[in-house]
Amino acid sequence: MHFKHPEILYFLFLLIVPILVHLFQLRRFKTSYFTNVRFLKELVVQTRKSSKIKKRLLLVTRLLLLTSVIIAFAQPFFEAKDHKNASNEMYIVLDNSFSMQAKGKKGELLKRSVQELLENTPETAQFSLLTNTENLWNTDIKSSKSSLQNLKYSATPFELSAIMAKIKAHKSAHKKDIVIITDAVGLAEKDVKNIDPEEKPYFIIPEAEQKNNISIDSVFINQTLENFYEIGINLSAYGEDFKPVSMALYNQKKLIAKTIINFDLKKKKINFTIPKEAFNGYVVIEDNGLAYDNKLFFSISKAKKTNVISIGEPEKSNFLSRIYTSSEFNYNNYSLSSLDYNSLEKQNTIILNELIEVPQALQTTLKAFVSKGGNLVVIPSEKSSLSNLNTFLGNFGKIQFKNLENNSKLITKINFDHPLFSEVFENKITNFQYPKTNSSFDISSPYPAVLSYEDQSTFVTMIQNPVAGITVFSAAINSTNSNFQQSPLIVPLFYKMGQNNQKTGINALTIGNNQPYFVDVLLSKDAILEVKGTEDSFIPIQQILNNKVKLTFNDFPDTAGNYSVFDKKESVENLSFNYKRSESNLDQVNTNVVSDFKTADTISTIFNTLQTERTDSQIWKWFVIFALLFLALEMAIIKFVK
Repeated sequence: MHFKHPEILYFLFLLIVPILVHLFQLRRFKTSYFTNVRFLKELVVQTRKSSKIKKRLLLVTRLLLLTSVIIAFAQPFFEAKDHKNASNEMYIVLDNSFSMQAKGKKGELLKRSVQELLENTPETAQFSLLTNTENLWNTDIKSSKSSLQNLKYSATPFELSAIMAKIKAHKSAHKKDIVIITDAVGLAEKDVKNIDPEEKPYFIIPEAEQKNNISIDSVFINQTLENFYEIGINLSAYGEDFKPVSMALYNQKKLIAKTIINFDLKKKKINFTIPKEAFNGYVVIEDNGLAYDNKLFFSISKAKKTNVISIGEPEKSNFLSRIYTSSEFNYNNYSLSSLDYNSLEKQNTIILNELIEVPQALQTTLKAFVSKGGNLVVIPSEKSSLSNLNTFLGNFGKIQFKNLENNSKLITKINFDHPLFSEVFENKITNFQYPKTNSSFDISSPYPAVLSYEDQSTFVTMIQNPVAGITVFSAAINSTNSNFQQSPLIVPLFYKMGQNNQKTGINALTIGNNQPYFVDVLLSKDAILEVKGTEDSFIPIQQILNNKVKLTFNDFPDTAGNYSVFDKKESVENLSFNYKRSESNLDQVNTNVVSDFKTADTISTIFNTLQTERTDSQIWKWFVIFALLFLALEMAIIKFVK
């Protein structure tokens, strides 16, 4: 037992006062005359005996009364089990990612978690609230009520390690209690390994009852016809036993097509045919799972011809004119001696076709061209200077040419998952007529091969670049060295390499990917492009590059939808933004990673536990009660004991 004011116990010395009073109190007896003194001796003995008992009872009662009063003022208590952490600061981490849209026993997981916080957090409790996007430091439930009630689902995935780093960086003289409310979708060991167990972390993991979910993953142009686009839509089904769902395609608010989808497989591809014109709309499904991935916005720009030039000997470039037809491309070929360097910046794709050496001036120009979003294709010559070629490629990545091998090799393997061949083949072909090369360079490349030889060496590879494609061949493909020009692979390969993907394909950007976007517009020095949607607008980071503007969006916009790029009041181009599909699979719940930490079902359980373990048991009230009882006992003794 401990005392809040132990110095008051010194007043226990006052107990000697009633003892002295009772010991030295002298009572004078009054003489009474009796006519008969036969029982006098017996009466005197009985009176003195009962008086002595009464005095002793009163002494004990008054001593106990005074003792109880003194101890009550000293405020005794029993120390709490976890009293050392009573001054800890509390941090509540609330996951508001899209997976928290899932429905539990009492509704959507996020909305139910917010309601529990509002109902069960003590009004006197001070805490800091951190979500995927917001931080409220040193607040209380009244001050944060509005923010909680207006909390929206975040396009930013729940990254516990990043939030914990914020908490750790928040300096405090006290230890920290951390309450983490998350459905644990996508939670990994790396997210919890840096959590200090001494910070008393608690996990509340609300569980979804309905884990079936259908997601629209992507949309692409499957085939380009004379007057129509055939677009393909990829969907994923997570869970079991799906009912048919309806899908609708809209251009702005106009319904274009509608269909019913039966999920006999986990992955589904649906095709629609739309007119070959500018498109700014979305595709939507009706699903009982998560809502955020039921709609995918996309745009198709008005068809523009792609500018392609090849630099090399004309007789070796004739095959390109048959691929880059005038209906879709503005194609030209120049020899190195007749090349106009000023025309390069206006191109979308430049092909270096079997140059023996790349001049330094051309290297500098092409480096700037690629940085502005241009596509580059490098086809070496058997006589290419390795040092010159490697120096040139070093500007873009880590591909390096080695020795020339003068032996015939078959091209046997296609990387069907590579972006250059995505959606080109309906089926994965393994028994096609293999093209060959008579000589080829051995190259080292950390990038995945697009086409490979029978010995697994690389024939075509592509340097990964967020704004452009740099495709590199390991061998010359002239008719003397190879029959690749007669292979059916050459048309889709060069067609995809020649495309400017941002202008001739589907425009469906992902919020938070930070991939630069290039807009073909000529701006004055002080002009600014603005991106506007139906509900909000923002000004992206932008860089003027001759006849283009490079836009960087960072984490903007906040809301998925169709947007337009404006130069003052004139619409320049349509854009579409979508949320990441990283939380569509509700079976990604991994509760094993939190097995070493304390868990609870509700926030009220945690507050009650902390209060029980950290609140001292105050017992001074009992001593007040005892004092009152002894006072009543004293009065009873005085009144009833003779």
